[in-house]
Amino acid sequence: MSQFEPVSDLRIGHIVEVSGSTVKVELAGDVSELTRSFGGRVYPIGQIGSVVKVHFGRRLVFGFVTLLRMRSEEEHEGGIPIPPDADQRVMEIELFAEGAWSTGEQKLAFSRGVSTYPLPRQGVYLLTREEAGILYRSAEGQRPDGADPLVRFATYIGADAAPCRANIDKMFGLHCAVLGSTGSGKSGAAAALIHGILQHKPRGEGFSHPRIVIIDPHGEYGQAFKERAVVYRAYDPIGTDETVGEPIKLPYWLMSADEFRLLAIGKTEEEATSQNNIVYKALTHARMQAAGLVDAAPTAYGGSAPTDGGSPDQPRPKAGVDSAKLNEFDRDKPRPFSITEFVNHITYLQAARAKGIVLERVTETDFAKSFKSILDKVAVLRRDPRIRFLMEEWTTGSGPTIDEAIAQFVGSAVGEAADQKDIRIIDISGLPNEVAGPLAAMLARLLFQYKLYQTRAERKRDPILLVCEEAHRYVPDRGEAEYAAAQNAIRRIAREGRKYGLGLMLVSQRPADIESTVISQCGTWLVLRLTNSADQQHVSRFLPDGLSGMTKVLPALAQQEAIFVGEGAALPARIKIHDLPPDKLPRSETVSFADGWSGDRLSKAEIVKVTARMDGSSEV
Repeated sequence: MSQFEPVSDLRIGHIVEVSGSTVKVELAGDVSELTRSFGGRVYPIGQIGSVVKVHFGRRLVFGFVTLLRMRSEEEHEGGIPIPPDADQRVMEIELFAEGAWSTGEQKLAFSRGVSTYPLPRQGVYLLTREEAGILYRSAEGQRPDGADPLVRFATYIGADAAPCRANIDKMFGLHCAVLGSTGSGKSGAAAALIHGILQHKPRGEGFSHPRIVIIDPHGEYGQAFKERAVVYRAYDPIGTDETVGEPIKLPYWLMSADEFRLLAIGKTEEEATSQNNIVYKALTHARMQAAGLVDAAPTAYGGSAPTDGGSPDQPRPKAGVDSAKLNEFDRDKPRPFSITEFVNHITYLQAARAKGIVLERVTETDFAKSFKSILDKVAVLRRDPRIRFLMEEWTTGSGPTIDEAIAQFVGSAVGEAADQKDIRIIDISGLPNEVAGPLAAMLARLLFQYKLYQTRAERKRDPILLVCEEAHRYVPDRGEAEYAAAQNAIRRIAREGRKYGLGLMLVSQRPADIESTVISQCGTWLVLRLTNSADQQHVSRFLPDGLSGMTKVLPALAQQEAIFVGEGAALPARIKIHDLPPDKLPRSETVSFADGWSGDRLSKAEIVKVTARMDGSSEV
């Protein structure tokens, strides 16, 4: 049989109403079951997201099924009674493309959009699996002359297992979101896409070598990319993780003023409002002192009070330094500084008052009200072993330089098979929540600034993808002060990253909880099963009007099934994500209750080992 012929056995109904690109179809009376057998295969009728066709001679118009219901439901509001024996099934389709089939060339000339609309009474036909495969391949297009941006990572459902390819130029250039409830396979979907990139040959030979940075809050991804990734783990509370690769080097001085303030002050808006200037003053001084612009702060009370009439904490140029340099100083630039100097400025200058010609501490009440909580918080942070990588004291010549810190994420790896280490995984699973936000903010901001200061030629050679796993944790749709820096940094990437070659992938089980500005900037959506109605409604807000009905199928998707829509998809489609072997999947932390409860309990000796790790009396 020739393809794209109006075969009567594939006719399922006729058009009864055309309203713009939305078409209403009345199913034929002989459609007693919502399936049709043809050519030895069974085809579903009215499946949400499935594709149907309308014939105009050799030309065709294609549409998605968005709704199937009884006519009585449609007429109910108008009070029009319909006898049950006369009730008709009505299907709504959204027209999206047209094409012309060449029998001689066996080729479909495909174009998005519709220029010729069908008329009432015209027939509507199912697509065979072969025709669906031809349609999707035609929509994806052929390999361009340059690097091929189409990466295979799934198959189209109902299209004879035709490969589904994502256009990574559009998908990452305009950002994307991978969404799904717990257990739907969203992390596996993100891994399948990244594995597809790693196995892709963009110029026909030679594999792709991407620059991908993954913020991993659960320590899942190290297992999935062992041979192709460097894992940086900030803290391992047990010390037994097999995927630990390199110790991360992210010193506190890389933070912006706002990021450091959030770390030093805490969560509450009241504290942030009343104490932020204390942190800003001390931070500016510490960076100026490290740059050789001002003298070091005192290390004790009793020093000379200033004689120029200014406050003790006012910045004063070092001998031989032009005071104009102090006015031009940018406290946000990532210049190293000493935390001890930061603390001394607060303790001995900001918390000081002049008594005659010497400085003494302010009253106990004023000290406790304004300064003590900040100093206590900094002291706690410096003692916390979980963030030693962040809070280790800087001295001249110590620690990484800024280029060494940036190179961890975008540069060449060191060691065996270094040329294959394309993925950088930042494992923050052992960190407290109060640190995760500022750390995510610092990573996002550093990557953006790195791209900002590149030349146009450098940007073209060095595109970067930032993957934010569990994005709702550090860019939530809430206004608490602790999330402000991460929200601002990732929001800027979402708005401006495209211009600089910095893409964003949000991975989350709660799309309704992600900061709305960030998620609204995503141009491609890979949506797996979503059972929460609020999340379904949230996703439908960002889909084109004609496709919002596809969200109705989300609760019924099987594991690894997804709706793929947006700029990176050739056509909106229901797809099956590639199955990966266990060693290529992110590590699942799901524990089987049935297995666990069917065996022996932990012995007393084993419980002792666990509690020893809890209280720090054991290293293992």
